[in-house]
Amino acid sequence: MAFDRNAAEDQSYGHKPVLLDECLDALAIKPDGIYLDGTLGRAGHSLEIVKRLSAGGRLIGVDRDETALEAARQRLSEYMDRVSLVHSNFSRIHEVLDGLGIDKIDGMLFDLGVSSPQLDDAQRGFSYMQDAPLDMRMDRTASLTAWDVVNGWSYEDLRRILFEYGEERYAPVIAKHIVREREAQPIETTLQLTELIKRAMPPAALREKQHPAKRSFQAIRIAVNGELDELEPMMDAAAERLNRGGRLAVITFHSLEDRLIKKTMQRLATGCTCPPEFPVCVCGKQPKMKLITRKPIVSTAAELEYNHRARSAKLRVAEKV
Repeated sequence: MAFDRNAAEDQSYGHKPVLLDECLDALAIKPDGIYLDGTLGRAGHSLEIVKRLSAGGRLIGVDRDETALEAARQRLSEYMDRVSLVHSNFSRIHEVLDGLGIDKIDGMLFDLGVSSPQLDDAQRGFSYMQDAPLDMRMDRTASLTAWDVVNGWSYEDLRRILFEYGEERYAPVIAKHIVREREAQPIETTLQLTELIKRAMPPAALREKQHPAKRSFQAIRIAVNGELDELEPMMDAAAERLNRGGRLAVITFHSLEDRLIKKTMQRLATGCTCPPEFPVCVCGKQPKMKLITRKPIVSTAAELEYNHRARSAKLRVAEKV
């Protein structure tokens, strides 16, 4: 399907939904179906989903960010007769659907990571380009902040998350600089942390195309929001609550997420796990999903022209069997 610039670039909401046409195709939307957008954001994907629903259809929008829910409420106002908005985490699908009295649904979409409006709001503390208090909470009612991680976690925990979540090869030296700096005074702001990271890295690293603080900020954000811990529960719940033939579509933005989603989809699509030498199956396991995409779907050149944040996006799709 051709890339729709008008749908993807809505300046009034400051949001460009990534892989929009590909997501709509992947969900195979039925007008009277029930669909869940588990990472509602500014409702860019949801708006296009709900436009395709009849009065008998229903959209459930879930987000941990109350600011996003309020913006989505305004954006979806024309269709609120068929929309339910829920302040929750996407790993709590069972709780969300039970609360709405819904057993099974026809499709789920998850657009992982930090949203464009969160990045663009400097005061949220996600950006290494603008100064703000160290926050990085997607849900501002949560207790743990980036300040707590940077100023309170041990050297070993900092080194671990920088290496595992940020895939930062200079994790040990950056962690050492953080610990040394905070012994003199707390690290309070994003630019203070950014400058510290730059000082910790060798000159060759500072000449790389990627911003030197990008990987560290990603790691701290993932730790603050527990993002990776929630992916498997989300996927398992999706497999349980989809109708047969229902579609699961997941967009990832970095390799850690993509590997987890790929591995979990493969697990859900695998039946018997008995050793090959067993003459008969004794585990009794049956596939819950089938893979629709063996390789991830990525953005077209046309989309990248208008939305540079789509360059690392990968879409994987599975179907309930």
